[in-house]
Amino acid sequence: MKNSSLLAHSLLAPVILIAAGLALVGCGEPPARRSVSPEDARQNTPKEAIDLLQSRELGTFADLPPWVAHLKVIDLDQDGLDDIVFCEAQDNEVRWIRQTALGSFAPEELLAGDLRGPVHVEGADMDADGDIDLVVSSMTIVFPHNDRIGFAFLLENDGTENFTTHTILENTSRIVDMRPADLNRDGRLDLAVAQFGYDQGQIAWLENVGPTPWDFERHVLLELSGAINVEVADFNGDRIPDIAALMSQQWEEVYLFLGTGHGNFTTQRIWGSTNEDYGSSGMSVADLNRDGRPDLIFSNGDGFGPAATPGPRPWHGLQWFENTGNGGFKYHRIGALPGAYGPIGVDLDQDGAMDIVASAAYADWNNQNREVVSLMWYRNDGQMNFTPHVLAREPKDMITLGTGTFDDSGKPALVSGGFYIYPPFDSMGRIMLWHR
Repeated sequence: MKNSSLLAHSLLAPVILIAAGLALVGCGEPPARRSVSPEDARQNTPKEAIDLLQSRELGTFADLPPWVAHLKVIDLDQDGLDDIVFCEAQDNEVRWIRQTALGSFAPEELLAGDLRGPVHVEGADMDADGDIDLVVSSMTIVFPHNDRIGFAFLLENDGTENFTTHTILENTSRIVDMRPADLNRDGRLDLAVAQFGYDQGQIAWLENVGPTPWDFERHVLLELSGAINVEVADFNGDRIPDIAALMSQQWEEVYLFLGTGHGNFTTQRIWGSTNEDYGSSGMSVADLNRDGRPDLIFSNGDGFGPAATPGPRPWHGLQWFENTGNGGFKYHRIGALPGAYGPIGVDLDQDGAMDIVASAAYADWNNQNREVVSLMWYRNDGQMNFTPHVLAREPKDMITLGTGTFDDSGKPALVSGGFYIYPPFDSMGRIMLWHR
């Protein structure tokens, strides 16, 4: 973790004052502010758990403030040990931190460069040759931009973790997320795609049509700007992959696309907010109530919306959609968390109940509150009651989280990535490991 006067590089600031980084922006007039609800006040009196996890910086801290837009915990070389693959959006790179033995790491490696603002990476054997390839979503410019400058890349693994870059979609509205899955059940991996765009965006899927593993045909499911995340799972229990999508711009909504298995989808909106400054910021899948059905966790913490001053909002926080079966979902508020980002499900205390961990970013704009939370654990009591525990107050501005095994304790560890686009540029962490 670094305290830095690197801001000599504060030439970023004028751009940031125009609008949000990572394209997680809103538009329209801001709604009236409101106070925290009594329910949030009751649920969100956090307990201190600062000493629960130890922190350790991994990899190499660069000269500029880090722009780690996304990281993925994955056993890239298939040696039985979790590794970390991440996108450095400022340097246009995808990089790898390899775990060589539990708790030991090789020097950080560059896997691919010149990827035009990469903001999401996933691993899958796209060419069915037995090794793990990488799927990379690229925006080219991560700040608001209306041109068709989005790219989709596939990094082909030669079996020894040397990668060849294939461009499978280009000159399209900016891409922020892609997830591999066999969406039409033809035995080939396709891609669900979230395209934020700016005024124009889409939810789409790329059909793997061959004859090579790098040939795809695009099918648009929804013409709507502001897509942040797509998640693929069998949400209605018919053993066919479906797609869930989180939107944040003019619309703050969650959509479900139920697959037929033949490349066709039925669309339903499962939730929407009337708050134009709601600030949706991330979504993930986990079976929170352990009923065998995948649920959705999502955060709203983007503070770069239409209000004149960027920063936290009283309504920021976490919620989950309980999968009630047959494509139905029930909304549950978990509680407030200013600047909430990157929610993930993990049984952190290994009591058999799925907990939630989320980061809090861009929550201290005026540099006045030095007790701001940066990492929060919501402990599940097994009855779906979540109690917040403060895991860390620094480094700040972590927007992406993963979980994996990084020691011999058998306990889950966390990995975080920092994205620093607003001064002061202190209390920074690039790739941080959080372990017992």
